[in-house]
Amino acid sequence: MPMRHALPIALLIALTTSIAASANPHERQLANGLRVIVKEDHRAPTVAHMVWYRAGSMDETSGRTGVAHVLEHMMFKGTPTAGPGEFNRRVAAAGGRDNAFTSRDYTAYFQQVPKRKLPEMMQLEADRMRHLSLEEKEFAQEIKVVMEERRLRTEDQPQALLYEKLNAVAFQVHPYRVPIIGWMTDLQSMTVSDARAWYDDWYAPNNAYVVVVGDVDHQEVFRFAEQYYGALPARTLPVRKPQDEPQQAGIRRLTLQAPADLPVVMMAYKVPVIRHVEQDVDPYALEMLAAVLAGHDAARLNRHLVREQRLAVSAGASYDSTARGPGIFHLHGAPSAGRSRGELEAGLRAELARVREEGVSAEELARAKAQLIASQIYKLDSIFAQAMEIGQLESAGIPHTMNRRLIDKLQEVSREQVQAVARKYFGDEALTVAELDPQPVPATPRPRSPFVPRH
Repeated sequence: MPMRHALPIALLIALTTSIAASANPHERQLANGLRVIVKEDHRAPTVAHMVWYRAGSMDETSGRTGVAHVLEHMMFKGTPTAGPGEFNRRVAAAGGRDNAFTSRDYTAYFQQVPKRKLPEMMQLEADRMRHLSLEEKEFAQEIKVVMEERRLRTEDQPQALLYEKLNAVAFQVHPYRVPIIGWMTDLQSMTVSDARAWYDDWYAPNNAYVVVVGDVDHQEVFRFAEQYYGALPARTLPVRKPQDEPQQAGIRRLTLQAPADLPVVMMAYKVPVIRHVEQDVDPYALEMLAAVLAGHDAARLNRHLVREQRLAVSAGASYDSTARGPGIFHLHGAPSAGRSRGELEAGLRAELARVREEGVSAEELARAKAQLIASQIYKLDSIFAQAMEIGQLESAGIPHTMNRRLIDKLQEVSREQVQAVARKYFGDEALTVAELDPQPVPATPRPRSPFVPRH
């Protein structure tokens, strides 16, 4: 979420220039195809070490949804030389922290530890990149953990369930229609062989990159990388076939009935994402439109729909311009007591229509830029966030070296460009609307499984 600081644009430009001048990512590719990206930051004697695999839920096939995430869990089950739980134990003993995350576009693992422990972390990650133990007994236990995680985070959460249904209707062909955690029926039929096949297909040095940020010398990191990752063989990767979503030809609607306290409306418009940092214009204007609508407390949706009209108890907009797959611009909100879901949808549409017909003021755009760009700059205060930015840009096919240019492109967005994207992309032919029809909440909560999700 954007940070709530209003800074003059001139100051932001100065900050951006200063950061750009001191930026120092260094990169090397090993003979086996593994890329190693190192950014030195000597403010504290710590280091963030991440391994990113270019394989996420969008690479799954029907019947095996969720396998990328299941394999992420299994990666903590050990190797012949470091048994189950050993990875976490050694990170904790080092005084560090570790975890992993699976997305539509990638799967990544990280450790943040004292800098002297970096070689040990690289040794552990290299070991499980090639020698993971995938045992039937461990899998049988872990798949229950994942199914309970799905119940906790999706099936027991009406808004999360509505979001899952929205994506499943908005996309008919593209794998973004599938939840990252997978469909429950697929999890119930998944076997250790599915996890092993996924591991064999995608966990190879030539399908990965290592990001290291912290109090390190980049040449020393390259030597460690060669020592621990360099011996792993490259493998032939599966061929990724096109998975293009056909053009939508009319509005799509769905209503979900689930136990909940409040009704909810979610709207999803298909929009582009960044494919060429220099040539693209519309994704940056869409970022600015989202900031105009919902980038701060005084932004349009909160000011008009929540405070002035009292139509909604909450209202927001979101858009991510970086992704391997197609983009979505979301609008969402919960109507106030006595107001209907239809009235809220009309209110959200009216705010888009106002931008489409009247545009945005210079002051409004300047404030949105200040908020949005400040959030982009200040999020990089930690070494973990710096490593995340490098990894996420690369996962979307955007060179990490273009990170400052992305800020410049946001600075260049004009009022006319914001109005142009409002006119271009927000017709009913690209819209999916999902409504949550709240049902009575059971007096007795569902009994929890003894399995506690780790991630």
